[in-house]
Order: sequence, then C-alpha cells, then structure tokens
Amino acid sequence: MLRDFSGQSFFMGCLTAFVGFASSFAVVLQGLRAVGASDVEAASGLMALSIAMGLCAIVLSLYTRMPISIAWSTPGGALLAATGAVEGGFSVAVGAFIISAILIIAAGLFKPLGKAISLIPASLANGMLAGVLLPLCLAPVKAVGFNPLLALPIVLAWIVVGAIKRLWAVPAALVAFVLVLAFGIEIPEGALVHVVRSAIPPVEFVTPAFTLSGLISIALPLFLVTMASQNIPGIAVLKVNHYEPRPGLSFAVTGFFSLLAAPFGGHAVNLAAITAAMCAGEDAHPDPKRRYWAAIIAGVGYVIFGLVAGAVTAFVALAPPILIQAVAGLALVGAFSGSVLAAFKDVKDREAAAVTFLVTASGVGFAGISGAFWGLLAGTLMLGLTHFVQTLKK
Repeated sequence: MLRDFSGQSFFMGCLTAFVGFASSFAVVLQGLRAVGASDVEAASGLMALSIAMGLCAIVLSLYTRMPISIAWSTPGGALLAATGAVEGGFSVAVGAFIISAILIIAAGLFKPLGKAISLIPASLANGMLAGVLLPLCLAPVKAVGFNPLLALPIVLAWIVVGAIKRLWAVPAALVAFVLVLAFGIEIPEGALVHVVRSAIPPVEFVTPAFTLSGLISIALPLFLVTMASQNIPGIAVLKVNHYEPRPGLSFAVTGFFSLLAAPFGGHAVNLAAITAAMCAGEDAHPDPKRRYWAAIIAGVGYVIFGLVAGAVTAFVALAPPILIQAVAGLALVGAFSGSVLAAFKDVKDREAAAVTFLVTASGVGFAGISGAFWGLLAGTLMLGLTHFVQTLKK
C-alpha cells in the first residue's frame, strides 16, 4: 500500500481537504445555528462532521482501494438554514439527525429502500434542492445592500478569481472575508484571546429529543436531499472515472459515521461529488489504482481541520451574520444553478418541478412542518395529477 503513495496524490489530497472545508463550512455553521445550536454546539457539530468525514474517507478508501472522497452534506446545511428552529430546540434537531443517519444506513443495507429513493424523479428532487438553496444564494445581494464596503470585496473576490479559476472562487471569497473581518470590523477587546482559547477542540454532547415535527421537518428532507444530491451523484462521479464502487456499502458506512457525529451536533456526512472528481481524476495520479491515496490524505486533512473548528467558529462569529450568510451563499451558487438546470430540463415534469421549487423556496411551513417537505409533496401530487390527466386523454 505504501508503494502506491505519491507526492502528486499528497498534494491533491491537501488541496481537496482545503477546498472541501473552506468552501462550505460557513453553510454548515449557518445551518446549525438556524436550528437552534449555540456557538459552542455549532463548533462541536462542525468538529464532529469534519472528523467523521475524514475518518470515513480513510476507512472507505483503504478498504476499497478507490479514491472515495467524503463531504458533509452542504445541501443539508442549507436545508437547516431554510428550515429554522423547530419546537424543542436543537435537541429535536439532533434527534432528527440521528433518524436521518439511520435511514441512510437502511438505504445502504436494504436494496429496496435504496431503489425507492432512486425512483424519486430527479426533477422534483432538484426542484426541492433549488428551493432550499435560493434564500442563502440571495444573501450576497442582501449583504451588499446591508453594507457595500464590507460585502463588495467578498463578492468581487469571488467573481474575479472565479473567472480565472473556478475552483478557487470560494476560497478567495473566504480570504476576502477574513481580511474584511480583520481590517474592516471593530473587534471587541479580548475577542482574539477568546479565539485562541477556543482552539481547544469543542466537544459538546447534545441529548437528542424525538418529535413528529422533527421527523417530518428535518429528518426526512435531510435524508432525501443527502441521498439525492450527494450520495447518488457521488457514485456517478466515481463511475465516470472508471471505478465500480458498491453503493450499498458506501451509503451504509457514511450513514454510520453520520450516526456517530449526530450526538455532537453534526447533521450528516456523505459521498462527495465535486471533491470526488478531484481525487478520482488524473490530477491525483496517472495510475487510477494509486489515486486512493489522495482521498486518504484529504481525510487526514479533514481530521486536522476538525480539531481547530472551535477557533474557526469563534473567529467567524465576530462578523455580522449577514456576511457569513453571504460567504455561504457564494459557496452554493454552483449547486443552485446545477439544481435549477436539472429541475427544469425535462419538459413534461417542468410544472411539477416549478411547484416543488416555489413551495420550498417560500419557506412557509404548515402544522410545524418545513416547506421542503410540503414542496416535495406538492410537486409529487402535481406530477401524479398531470400523468393521470394525460392517461385519460389517451
């Protein structure tokens, strides 16, 4: 195994870890805080997720000898941000994380459940995802309206660097955010000392609570969005690069590590898509049989980033919330545009996808249940009605 190690894989693994963490940790923090997590609980959740996805990548890549890259559920974080606090607070959210993880494990172990998830029309799944992402993707515009002097440097860094090298757009925005925070915002006395003290890994166990509203508002949508927008595309990316992973095994293992992270505030880890392409492509190594080391090194990097999650969270907390949302929104623009394109690609499903998108994006919940669930339900009913009418016409 050590003979397969290479400097090329080491570099790509380090790059993958940096891009994977830096490009979307703001989304995770925003999502956890939205469902009621305190700063300490959010830092604990970020730490748990980063360490869980690092260990998961190492285990799966070593076992399969494939470059299986793991990520936290970025769409899941956006879903939490759109859902907001549920009755019962963060404990109910953690209970929902546990249920979602169990469902992911079940989808891996029991083929009928996995097949049932794959039968959900891609147009509806992407419509729901687009509706979930829209509010955060509007945040950069709102941030510019809030304070142009603070927000414009972040947005411009994303635009300029993205035009040159798309992969570095979000890290560039993150660097601009750090500079704005360091030189453009008055930092309270003693705040930096608090950041340094927060370097100790924040371990916060959250006693889960299980409610029906938590199940329907968070657990089921989180499960669906993680499977439809992360796990299934993750398998597809590996196959495009001529690997033949076992979907059931991969789903079950990611669900297991999600289950371990949940009591400490982590919502879900899953197969990666974008960073999977980095580890599985030729840039990781000319020999496909040696690329798995890139995913292993990325896993080690995620564990290291997880250990400093407390300091990262404390530093980010010094900024106005709208700026954090702006960085998160910029990180999700690519995912939003992709989901919109996929949602409205099929003409016969377009109206149902539009209904799903609009109901979800409205953010309006009924009976304590979030808009994501109602959006998917409304789109499914619309699609069923359309197909029924077309059948009658025949």
